[in-house]
Amino acid sequence: MQRPLEHIKVLDFTRVLAGPYCTMLLADMGAEVIKIEKPGTGDDTRGFGPYQNNESGYFMFLNRGKKSIELNLKSNESIELLKELIKEADVVIENFRPGVMKKLGLDYENLKQLNPGIIYASISGFGQYGPYSARPAYDLVAQAMGGLASITGHPQQPPTRVGSSLGDMSAALYTAYGIMVALFHRQRTGEGQCIDVAMVDSIFSLLESNVMRYTIEGIVPERIGSRHPISSPFDIFKAQDGYIVIAVANDSLFKRLCSIMGRPELEQDERFCKDALRTKHVDELKLIIEDWLRAYTVEEAVEMMNNGGVPSSPILNIQEICEDDHIAVREMLVELEHPIAGKTKILGNPVKFSKTPAIINKPSPSLGEHTDEILSKYRKQGII
Repeated sequence: MQRPLEHIKVLDFTRVLAGPYCTMLLADMGAEVIKIEKPGTGDDTRGFGPYQNNESGYFMFLNRGKKSIELNLKSNESIELLKELIKEADVVIENFRPGVMKKLGLDYENLKQLNPGIIYASISGFGQYGPYSARPAYDLVAQAMGGLASITGHPQQPPTRVGSSLGDMSAALYTAYGIMVALFHRQRTGEGQCIDVAMVDSIFSLLESNVMRYTIEGIVPERIGSRHPISSPFDIFKAQDGYIVIAVANDSLFKRLCSIMGRPELEQDERFCKDALRTKHVDELKLIIEDWLRAYTVEEAVEMMNNGGVPSSPILNIQEICEDDHIAVREMLVELEHPIAGKTKILGNPVKFSKTPAIINKPSPSLGEHTDEILSKYRKQGII
């Protein structure tokens, strides 16, 4: 079976999370991803835990299916080798601070002279232009500057970072999307182009209705815990032995909830008969629901909700979701054989194709594993 990105060659100058996750997605679909690493140390994440037989689990997950070459970007010889590689590449992706690649002579304006069809993707904290473009950034900065931290957490408590690196991960996903669009454009026109993705932009784009509430109504959304700002009951509720999620986003679902609770009169209650009114009286409604839930375990309550057509779930911890049958059937944990770490379980690919599924069958590379394989032909040609 021919894979969708077979014969697409990607030169990957990225490290840590956003860039490597993006190129991992491309490798899953068949692209040849050549990871350019610093001699001796490589990607920072080679030193990140957890470890299995002294191999970084963090690195193994993000760099599966890639090739690794060691090149010193401060060396003229390395730069000349890279220029030869770039002539044959389809995509270049980097996540250095803006300006670094230009100092190396590897910015888009220079590379398109070598390869007019090159697709050049840059990921950074604030983008390649704008008042803040020179600022350093990590995920926490992106969540703070992008507005997400301000609406995450509970009232009267400090702003909170979301528990996963959404700044990095969203930028990675947008960059992969951008590369796919650029490849499609090149297929039709022969033109390459430059892609600029900022972590702050990516976070800002995820704020959805929070931004519209400000631009339309002048409302500045605040921290409201786990509940939804415009629909109720849409929150986390305490049951007999733990917590469950109930997500009611319209009047029809509220009618079902009232039936499940054996409280049909609530549907006609002037405080709760419309979604906006339920949100206005959300605290009163939550007390009523939690009073009812005291009689049921989490498992019992969730089963009643799902059987009655009301979206609901327990709150699974990482162990529980990793061991859940649904995750296994959906192949969201994949076992790979790593030459040093041995059998390792890593996250799968969430995009399921009927004809061209993602194939995850190659482990992450050792540092410089493919240097001779990839560069020997240029040396034999006497290019350097």
